[in-house]
Amino acid sequence: MLVNKPYYAVIFSNYRTDVDEGYNETAILMEELARKQPGFLEFESARSGLGISVSYWKSMEAIANWKQQLDHKLAQQKGISDWYSWYKVRICEVQREYEFKK
Repeated sequence: MLVNKPYYAVIFSNYRTDVDEGYNETAILMEELARKQPGFLEFESARSGLGISVSYWKSMEAIANWKQQLDHKLAQQKGISDWYSWYKVRICEVQREYEFKK
């Protein structure tokens, strides 16, 4: 990802409940929808008991707009009522990055 710094990361850490109804479809839809939002940069996700999803954004304003997007708000409500037993959201400013690639 080549972008001017700083940029922002939204880190969504969570534990799931046993309810799966609609979860995978909604997760795919939310990623597709986020990618269409102004200011979206990238998305990464992993799950092994603890789930961690990180979305990257150009600005705090872009993050605030995504949080208020109607379909995203509906998914958030479904997550609270059915899919998650716990979650935490962290919003961070990325000032530096480096990587290794073979």
